[in-house]
Amino acid sequence: MGNFKKSRSKLGFSSPSSILSKESTLGVQQHKEIIVLSGQSSPLGPSRLNDAVNFALFSKHATSVTLCLFWEYGNTGGRVEEIILDPQVNKTENIWHVCVENLPLQGVFYGYRVDGPQGWEKGHRFDKTSILLDPYAKFVEGRRRYGDFNHKCCQFLGTFDFLTSAFDWEDDHKRPVIPEKDMVIYEMNVRAYTMDDSSGLDEGIRGSYTGLIEKIPHLVELGVNAVELLPIFEYDEFEFQRRPNPRDHMLNTWGYSTLNFFSPMSRYASNGEGPTVASIEFKQMVKALHKAGIEVILDVVYNHTNENDDEHPYTTSFRGIDNLVYYMVNLKSYVQLLNFSGCGNSFNCNHPVVKELVLDSLRHWVTEYHVDGFRFDLASSLCRDTDGTPLQSPPLIRAIAKDPVLSKCKLIAEPWDCGGLYQVGNFPNWDRWGEWNGMYRDAIRRFVKGDPGMKSSFATRLSGSADLYNVNKRKPYHSINFITAHDGFTLFDLVAYNEKHNDANGEDGRDGSNDNFSWNCGFEGETNDFSINALRQRQMKNFLLALMLSQGTPMVLMGDEYAHTRFGNNNSYGHDSLINHFQWNQLRSKHTDQFRFFAGIIRLRRRHPLLGRANFLLEEDVTWHEDQWDNPDGRFLSFTLHERDLGGGDLYAAFNAHSYFVNTILPSPPDGKHWYRLVDTNLTSPDDFVEEGVPGVLGTYNVAPFSSLLLHAKA
Repeated sequence: MGNFKKSRSKLGFSSPSSILSKESTLGVQQHKEIIVLSGQSSPLGPSRLNDAVNFALFSKHATSVTLCLFWEYGNTGGRVEEIILDPQVNKTENIWHVCVENLPLQGVFYGYRVDGPQGWEKGHRFDKTSILLDPYAKFVEGRRRYGDFNHKCCQFLGTFDFLTSAFDWEDDHKRPVIPEKDMVIYEMNVRAYTMDDSSGLDEGIRGSYTGLIEKIPHLVELGVNAVELLPIFEYDEFEFQRRPNPRDHMLNTWGYSTLNFFSPMSRYASNGEGPTVASIEFKQMVKALHKAGIEVILDVVYNHTNENDDEHPYTTSFRGIDNLVYYMVNLKSYVQLLNFSGCGNSFNCNHPVVKELVLDSLRHWVTEYHVDGFRFDLASSLCRDTDGTPLQSPPLIRAIAKDPVLSKCKLIAEPWDCGGLYQVGNFPNWDRWGEWNGMYRDAIRRFVKGDPGMKSSFATRLSGSADLYNVNKRKPYHSINFITAHDGFTLFDLVAYNEKHNDANGEDGRDGSNDNFSWNCGFEGETNDFSINALRQRQMKNFLLALMLSQGTPMVLMGDEYAHTRFGNNNSYGHDSLINHFQWNQLRSKHTDQFRFFAGIIRLRRRHPLLGRANFLLEEDVTWHEDQWDNPDGRFLSFTLHERDLGGGDLYAAFNAHSYFVNTILPSPPDGKHWYRLVDTNLTSPDDFVEEGVPGVLGTYNVAPFSSLLLHAKA
């Protein structure tokens, strides 16, 4: 039935009493001696069996497992019970399990000591002195407040709550269910969105899920209908500071370094309230976003974990439980851990056990937290076999596409990894997966800044990238179109810097992409030069107009609506500062110009039926006013989208990336209609976008250098 021993050890916690809530003491139940039973092998993780708690852990190669339990006895201090599992009683195939009676049903921390074969050359990394986090823990307890230096080296352990009433979702079963063709995605960081003082929020809720709720009206006014949240799974923001290194001055603010795949980031709870409150507040956030008509997409990181590599391991869970199962390992290499993530390890997602963990995690976020979709970081890494070989039909990707729950979600791949597997346009998809279209980003950037020979590619990307996605039953909306994202330049920096400026990252500028296709418009960085700033304003508006006119799913980056700058840093993952924080004062100062233009163009995108089509353009849907496609010096492109049976009125667009005016001959509008000017990015606000249109556009139009034009045909 398992043996157990009593202890008052603190398990390596940093002051455990300081991170337990007062409500963790549960009265008379604490005064009973626990009773240890054999337990059951399913489900994995902690589960309630009547008034007992069952624990189940997978480890194929372990030879011994000890369950460590900690809970408070009020003023008597902390208590630890270590239960040594008997493989003859507490093991079924590769699942170790035990059931504990008289254990409090909340307020308990737990972890495992796992031992097994030794010997580096065998690929095992067992260490029975370490207490490990359960991969299936639904909540993770560690430090309570983000960036709390007093608990920098805290222990992360699982916890559970089987007493709190089920969350009241009310009518959230209805959810927005936005058709993919109609989506406008806003990529954002939960903490950075409200962390700055300028948010005007109380200090206790800045940078939290609750803080985001307070600022939903901004998202509604901007007009986006989906948020793509940078990682919100539990991660350790202090991971760079565990040893002396060039990056030990930074905090992980992006979150691409997962500790556990089931638990919401606990330090995004308000007022340092911990993991169970974080769970409730995350649900409240999702519910509030849904009520505002906004879907929630999670940026998820299953390609690697926080545990780093063999040179500088950070063993918290998977590595010590069963390294050979959870990671891609090459026993014939001195550096055994395969690294297609650029972060020291690669999660072994197509191993049957690991695949099921990923699927269980994803379903958990849909069923328990009501999220609407997922964007998979470095998704091509998930298309590799256990030895790293690329797979034509990766089991995990297929299983997600065919799963009765997950197949109904938005599924977005970042279709490349750090091992050179680039799959833009040919990511295994089963007609369900969308893709971040890196080719779109590069082509739009290059044409708008005036690179030669980009006209044809620009037109192809505006049309929905049919060369990449018009295959089988794929649609234009499977192309996630973007100009900027969290990694890389912001929109302002794209037009203000020729080179990255990443000195603050501590790596002597070696990090971050060198291929940014940016143009500083004549001066590196911020300037008071009126003409340069005017040109930059035009270019930012040109980029947004191209994005919203393109067939496919547009995605914008948090802060671009007011021209946020990271001062040329194109890899700002480690800065919990104004480099990443949303600047609400700047938004207020730009509300009547840049923000107004952004919100107006997004509104046009969502309302006009010719934009955001469900199917690829046919020849009769568009007229390209161009006969010199092969001229590398051609930097002017115009076209007309025809309403046909969709209604809404024809749209004429022109983009001039020349350094001089182009006096273009306009096509005749349909019979009985006239051209109205909606957009001229050369004009200042409010004339740059006039929603009802400006009449009197006849015959020709003189399109300014580095500007764009949009006309609407109506009676």
